Amino acid sequence: MEPVEGSRMIETPDVSGAYPTLGQAQIELLGRAGTSRATSAGEVLIQEGDFDTDFFVILQGTVLVLEGPHVAGSKQPADPGPGTRILEIHGPGRFLGELGLVEGQPAFTSTVSAEAGEVLQISGDDLRRVVLTHAAVGETILRAYLQRRILMISSGAGIRIVGSRFSRDTIRLLEFAAANRLPHRLVDLENDEQTQAILDRAGILANDLPAVVLSASRVLRNPSNGVLAVAMGLRVAKEHSASYDLMVIGAGPAGLAAAVYAASDGLSVLLKEGFAIGGQAGTSPRIENFLGFPAGISGGELTERAAIQARKFRVQINVACRASTIEFRDGEFRAEFNESGPASSRAALLATGVRYRRLPVPGLEEFEGISVFHAATVHEARLCGFQPVTVVGGGNSAGQAALFLAGTGAPVRLVLRGADLRAGMSRYLAERIQEHQGIEVLLRANIVGVDGSGALERIVVDLGATGEQRIFESRYLFIFIGAKPHTEWLQGKLALDDDGYILTGADLEDFPPEFSNLGRRRMPLETSVPGMFAAGDVRHGSVKRVTAAAGEGSTAVAMIHEHLRLLRDGPSGARWNEGQ
Repeated sequence: MEPVEGSRMIETPDVSGAYPTLGQAQIELLGRAGTSRATSAGEVLIQEGDFDTDFFVILQGTVLVLEGPHVAGSKQPADPGPGTRILEIHGPGRFLGELGLVEGQPAFTSTVSAEAGEVLQISGDDLRRVVLTHAAVGETILRAYLQRRILMISSGAGIRIVGSRFSRDTIRLLEFAAANRLPHRLVDLENDEQTQAILDRAGILANDLPAVVLSASRVLRNPSNGVLAVAMGLRVAKEHSASYDLMVIGAGPAGLAAAVYAASDGLSVLLKEGFAIGGQAGTSPRIENFLGFPAGISGGELTERAAIQARKFRVQINVACRASTIEFRDGEFRAEFNESGPASSRAALLATGVRYRRLPVPGLEEFEGISVFHAATVHEARLCGFQPVTVVGGGNSAGQAALFLAGTGAPVRLVLRGADLRAGMSRYLAERIQEHQGIEVLLRANIVGVDGSGALERIVVDLGATGEQRIFESRYLFIFIGAKPHTEWLQGKLALDDDGYILTGADLEDFPPEFSNLGRRRMPLETSVPGMFAAGDVRHGSVKRVTAAAGEGSTAVAMIHEHLRLLRDGPSGARWNEGQ
């Protein structure tokens, strides 16, 4: 469709399926859950920043999707005024909204009727039930919403983070928003011409920065990650008065799988995540070896689908709650969390994963979060544009990042210490990298220096093959050189190996094999503490793959069921043996 005169359409990638037109049968199915009604010109159907908005199918007329300070009734809809952008224009058969509607997040845009018309209106709760129970129309809506989220992130729509790109707090907020796939953009104090207008409209003072503009009427002034998580609907509850059957700490593939399977089996489940749902897997641009997805699936989409499943089965999800301690007391596990109240449960699963190691190069920390990243998502790709990029690492994460960034048009240089690209990388990735004209591979090479004014401009590479050092232009640097487990908070609480990974099952030979109070032996994914299990990358001996982590999470649920059964019924008939 042509943009309305005087507006500016956002240029976004063409994502097939983001804006389908519903068929008559689909509209009739949705009509059973909603009500048809007339709309007037200028009527606001969805207000930016509102929770619990309704779902609309357009039956007659045209609806505009707007971002900015537009106020209903203040102007004609076709002339939204300065500072407001028209993002989309919808006609009959189209439906409104995006992923936040099914995930319990606030609306990131407003929708306004451009003319008198008619809509089918359905409550958010009823829409979520339809999506999860009627495959014929539910998958169409869900796929469109997932793709619309990608488009919003790519275009820089959504919340505005106002601050200096050199501020640590600004970087923190940007990283949190990107990792949680929240539509957002940086309004940079140094070079964004819109900065002063946004500051004036929102009443933001210099000492309030960085600030997060959620809507025309709501601003968060230098919020913590926890405060932003609550504002964005990433926390279901702040306090937990009741005990749960299972507490899962860590919402990567292992934690999400465990939460979904346990809750679908009828257990009450609390899922706590310190930073972002999906963990490192959630930042992967393309996972190509996950069973059932021959064309691959992005880590973001896999994560969003899993989170929707978890909410379907009433898992209590809380983000930005980093665990600080856990202990067994009075027959229950009790954990304490930063920026959140304590929680208790009868069984616990640790799935806290790992975090990327830092590259030991002098001065590199100056560019962290500005030009140096440990994940390659749509957000980082948008920053890179067509500027030269360096990726460091020889594993699958590095290979996926190099291909993704090169696919967006950035010239990529892949630097790794090894002499063989296939030594630590899946063959299919190595072959695609070698065939890609936009990727240069430097083997037996190390980055030994970085330089730039405010942002990265150049890197110094030691070429071990020739013994020389060369300077390359590089505006962004992505580092994937291994990881270490998130287990510092567990020191002294349970058994860890020398590298900090959690020991489980048969690896605990030096610990008493019998759990005398339970009358059974330790289960394969059980830690040195009875009733506390571990799954995924944080576990000693785990296979560092998304599929394996998800499998461990679901397998652990069977063991947790057995543990809870024994707590309830006693030790007679215990079925788990060491090594089984």
